[in-house]
Amino acid sequence: MKRVLILVAVLALVAAACGGSSDDGDGGSSDTTQASSGGGIAAEGELIYSQTCAACHGADATGIDGLGKSLVDSAFVAANDDGEMIAFIKLGRPASHPDNTTGVDMPPKGGNPSLDDQDLADLVAYLRTLQ
Repeated sequence: MKRVLILVAVLALVAAACGGSSDDGDGGSSDTTQASSGGGIAAEGELIYSQTCAACHGADATGIDGLGKSLVDSAFVAANDDGEMIAFIKLGRPASHPDNTTGVDMPPKGGNPSLDDQDLADLVAYLRTLQ
């Protein structure tokens, strides 16, 4: 029963995170700046992260057990260039994928289908600041 309640709570968080738009005009309150390689703006990516990714990867990006892995000092993020990261986020990773170690689906675009290529570039720029 406890496991069902936790699952319901997690699904509610994911549903709440999926509806957010990345363009609210405030540009975030971070001191991060534009990423040089991919053209993304890290401050915008931080806002997208908080609205879309934090439900599974945590507000501080250190991961949530049984949901999303830590993105801080992530070997996976470091090993992939910006284009590869954008492609990965676009596609997501099903729980059945052999490289998925959480057993939980990572939905395409983190479950937020409204994210466009610039949003994803901004998100990747923010992820680079965590490395």
